[in-house]
Amino acid sequence: MLRRSLFRFALCLAGLGMTTGMCSLHAQDSNRRGRKYKAPPPTAKIEVSVLRDKDSKPIENAAVIFHTLKEKGNMELKSNEDGKALIDVLEIGETVRLQIIAKGFQTFGGDYKIDKGELAIEVRMKRPGEQYSIYKPHPENDQDKDKDKPKDDTKPSDKPATPPQTN
Repeated sequence: MLRRSLFRFALCLAGLGMTTGMCSLHAQDSNRRGRKYKAPPPTAKIEVSVLRDKDSKPIENAAVIFHTLKEKGNMELKSNEDGKALIDVLEIGETVRLQIIAKGFQTFGGDYKIDKGELAIEVRMKRPGEQYSIYKPHPENDQDKDKDKPKDDTKPSDKPATPPQTN
């Protein structure tokens, strides 16, 4: 008998709990439940081709780094055997700074505005040049010096060469 009454009591308690739960679920406003879903912004597919400047052959394993200017952080990819790196997570309308680092080549950097759904960027990497020295003559600087010098075609001034002496 005790067992039977304990069973009835547990059954009533379970029924009461289910009824209370159903009423509380119904009382909540279904329009304001949870977070509002915000769709991700449209993204662009960007293909970067990394080529040698001299012979247009692809450069494999070049580090292709995208620095976003809106948020801090960057995304780094490696170019494949065709010299290509693909990324499709950058927002349309954003400006990114592209940096490419390849062993044996000058580092490349440039800013690009992503304004289309698909963008193809071709970068030609150059070999490093000779280190600049102030002790060596540079022909491009000699032309600048000639511009600063006055020309010999100037007219002589009307003033006498020696100032007049006063007594």
